[in-house]
Amino acid sequence: MQNNLEIAIKAALEAGKRIMEIYENEDFEVDFKGDDSPLTKADLASHKIIMQHLSATDIPVLSEEGRDLSYGERKNWSSLWIVDPIDGTKEFIKKNGEFTVNIALVRDQKPVLGVIYVPALRELYYASEEAGSYKVDNVVDFDGMESLEASAVKLPKKNKNKSFTVVASKSHLSEETKDYIEKLKDEHGEVESISKGSSLKLCMVAEGKADEYPRFAPTMEWDTAAGQAICTFAGKTVYDHKTGKEMLYNRENLLNNWFLVK
Repeated sequence: MQNNLEIAIKAALEAGKRIMEIYENEDFEVDFKGDDSPLTKADLASHKIIMQHLSATDIPVLSEEGRDLSYGERKNWSSLWIVDPIDGTKEFIKKNGEFTVNIALVRDQKPVLGVIYVPALRELYYASEEAGSYKVDNVVDFDGMESLEASAVKLPKKNKNKSFTVVASKSHLSEETKDYIEKLKDEHGEVESISKGSSLKLCMVAEGKADEYPRFAPTMEWDTAAGQAICTFAGKTVYDHKTGKEMLYNRENLLNNWFLVK
């Protein structure tokens, strides 16, 4: 597990460095995939770097940019990596910094390791079932786990919010989510609502900056797997809204049900 965690962290940091080179210095065109989601050369560059690193593990990979794997090919995988080379491509295009690199290791349909890197903010979140969940600030290069662990803060931190805090999507805020937040006001009185892009919303709950993250709009497995690992090992739960249980992965349908993180 420790070796896989190191490989995933290296992959995320190296991908993040290339993403920032494109973000800060290069013009990039935006293409659109079959589902009308945007795609840039940064997505493809990140995917290539991550695949190079993960290939050393001999564990199969399900990535957003390699999404066309049939269920027949995947269904007998007891372990797999689930990767989003850039989560929040819309935020990347808007240049608001709220995009992430997501890498998760899933075993028997449950995330057991997660790495989320926020290149524009140089923030690294990582978690494993053995070690727990952590955040490290101001990370650019990987100098070994000892160096990371020396500055890592265990999650969750103590919530200093004065009121009940909900984090919601910046680009995909549905009417159902708005209604849910209104109901929380009846339950908790004053409710602060924060908008964030990408998997940063899951990280905020894991960190203790937000109490809940309701997502009553479409997401895919690669949007949430790494964040779920970080939440789980910080003592939080990602509830599948349909089953009422912890969300599972490597399903036949890669489209997530609505979910609630708390």
